[in-house]
Amino acid sequence: MDRDEGQTTRARPMKRKLEPEFQDQNQARKILVLQDPNKDGSTPPVNTQDFPTFSVQSNSTTTTTSTSFSGPHWNYDVFLSFRGEDTRKSFTDHLYSALVRVGICTFRDDEELRRGKTICNELLNVIRGTRISIVVFSKGYASSTWCLDELVEIVHRRNTMGHILLPIFYYVDPLDVRKQTRTFADTFVRHEEQFQTDMERVQRWRVALTEAANCSGWNLESLANGYESSFIEKIVTQVSCEVEPTRLNVAKHPIGINYRVDRVKDLLNFGTSDFRIVGIYGMGGIGKTTLAKAIYNQICYGFEGSSCLLNIQEISKQHNGLVRLQEQLLFDILKTKNLRIDNVDQGINLIEKRIHGKRVLVVLDDVDDLKQLHALVGNSEWFGPGSRIIATTRDEHLLIQLGVHGKYKVEELAEEESLQLFNLNAFSMRHPKEDYLELSIGAVKYCGGLPLALKVLGSFLLGRSVVEWKSELEKLQKIPHHQIQDILRISLKSLDDSTNDIFLDIACFFIGMDKEYVIKALDGCGFFLVICINILTQRSLVTIDNKNKLRMHDLIRDMGREIICEKSPNFPGKRSRLWFHEDFLNVLSKHTVRGIYIYIYTHAHNMSYVGMHEHFFFLASMQLSPKKISI
Repeated sequence: MDRDEGQTTRARPMKRKLEPEFQDQNQARKILVLQDPNKDGSTPPVNTQDFPTFSVQSNSTTTTTSTSFSGPHWNYDVFLSFRGEDTRKSFTDHLYSALVRVGICTFRDDEELRRGKTICNELLNVIRGTRISIVVFSKGYASSTWCLDELVEIVHRRNTMGHILLPIFYYVDPLDVRKQTRTFADTFVRHEEQFQTDMERVQRWRVALTEAANCSGWNLESLANGYESSFIEKIVTQVSCEVEPTRLNVAKHPIGINYRVDRVKDLLNFGTSDFRIVGIYGMGGIGKTTLAKAIYNQICYGFEGSSCLLNIQEISKQHNGLVRLQEQLLFDILKTKNLRIDNVDQGINLIEKRIHGKRVLVVLDDVDDLKQLHALVGNSEWFGPGSRIIATTRDEHLLIQLGVHGKYKVEELAEEESLQLFNLNAFSMRHPKEDYLELSIGAVKYCGGLPLALKVLGSFLLGRSVVEWKSELEKLQKIPHHQIQDILRISLKSLDDSTNDIFLDIACFFIGMDKEYVIKALDGCGFFLVICINILTQRSLVTIDNKNKLRMHDLIRDMGREIICEKSPNFPGKRSRLWFHEDFLNVLSKHTVRGIYIYIYTHAHNMSYVGMHEHFFFLASMQLSPKKISI
């Protein structure tokens, strides 16, 4: 189901009171279709100075804060104004249907709202909550004072709030609208006779018509030689580009996101019109998806089309998952629902054909296989100059295979950022409650700067007592949090058995050890250590510091060790690896284990190597670590 699917797309009577407040922009798009049933053409004056206004943010100046990336919030995308008697059952109905087909939810009023003589506040509020107005100028448009009052408000919003006005000249000459000549002249003769005591209102209508006709729009006779279907297609194409892309929910508390967004935008290099593809990588739960969505929200306006495909790894494993992703990509960019794809190969050809040459933005979230990238974005020849592709993954090597122009590794949050994010989730404020400071610091230390862990643990501890906090933190030292572990374990699913075994060995025995030493220590075990360690590094499961030592995030280490414990929760002797000396002492003489970690107590700083006991000959790996003691 695509983003707009399931929303209301049919016409509905507008009988309820429309609220002036703006709904969340993530709602489905709407078009308000306004029709004028008045035949007498009389309405009292409308004073535009009495209209309340609201402050919106121009698309040309995007302001980012640490807590929000949202821009203007509109109730509707398009306000469609026309003379009902002229085009309601013909051109306007066809235009309305075409807009519905591109996935924009519609909202059609009935005629009850126009029974009165004044333009009602409900419709004025709709205009103020709409980004674009399409005005269909027909020969009888100016005969409706209701339509003229609408136009005055539309022009007022355009001049003061940046509202977009798109005129359509339906079998009328733009010059006649601009100068009120021919049929428009006859109409205004009648208006001036009827409103002799309110000529200021008539003058406002004239000014509004002139300004509207000066806007860039469409002329049916000159643009499409009278062929309405092709004319409507051109209108829908341009309106789809004008309509603000659907924004994505980033995060409730996007702490530390701003400077990361700036780093990736630097890699995207908007100073060049070349096609560019950039990768974002890092361990699970580190915030790759959050970062990609924040970037999308900031830059999606400057493209002919945009698409953000989330959870690609999970969806592609479902039946026809890649096909559904291809259909979603085409719908997002082309705004058309009537494209059916039967298989991935057909989808590849269709994407190449339909998107070819367009300047687009595509975000591919959580990719783990090169075939996903080939099925969705193919190669650079598909896309027009200035196109940008952003891919997020846990596998750095995948980005190398893709040939990205730049890649950004998402690192853990700094200590101060971690504390802020944790506190916001645990206390709904940036600082901890009294008596919770030390506990908060301990919880943040456990999370190790991982945003996922900070949010999950903070939310779990929200509203709990000090005693409960202490109990949970003690529990976490032995049993990792399942929600955090579930996310981290996804990184292991595509590892082969050898690489998975090496990961578990490092988690249990070799953290902090020299990389070359570990390779030599395990060299005789039949593993391909060099490539296995490189794979683990590229997937952010293992890191190598500047001293060539193997490092691992504490939560990933705990995940590896928990995998071992799950094989035999209550009987350590049945586990393949032991790293606690208590477990080792209890089971060494009774059970066969894969490896053990032993502290050799010595008086000297140097390690004392001891002869192998007869019970050790079967061990795949044995770690001896000295610990100096005083006598």
